[in-house]
Amino acid sequence: MKQKHTRYIAHGALLAALYVALTYAQNFLLPGTTSMAIQFRASEALCIFALFTPAAIPGLTIGCLLFNLSNTAALPLDFLVGTAATLLAAVSMYLLRNVKIKRLPLLALLMPAIFNGLLVGWELTHYFAELPFWINALYVAIGEAAVLLTLGTALYFAMSARSLQRRLFC
Repeated sequence: MKQKHTRYIAHGALLAALYVALTYAQNFLLPGTTSMAIQFRASEALCIFALFTPAAIPGLTIGCLLFNLSNTAALPLDFLVGTAATLLAAVSMYLLRNVKIKRLPLLALLMPAIFNGLLVGWELTHYFAELPFWINALYVAIGEAAVLLTLGTALYFAMSARSLQRRLFC
């Protein structure tokens, strides 16, 4: 029992560290792509791990929080709003992990786009009133959906095809 709890914590910590490291690496190589209205934050593809383990929920949430707290380009409320969106998306993905359309958990993959679109879209509208909420929400949702439906889907099938989730998260 103690070993299972230790693995849960280790998996969550590893995902948090990966999220922060990948986001910083992308921000270094492609400045601005992780914090614009239409962002393609490649680290969001890690959200697919919520389909395989509940440890991804705190891991991704803490990773998002750490990046948003340490990123000087983040908006003042981003540590709260962005982190809440990640938490809600990860929980929803875990709950919807078995709902599949032709072997693809499409509904689960769209959860980050929905929650980030609504919450981060609101945040952008709150700070930058030049665009209406629905446009901000749409921009954020497009970026999230693009990441999850491309990189996330590829990572999901790579994990599933080799049954890596059973070896990693047993």
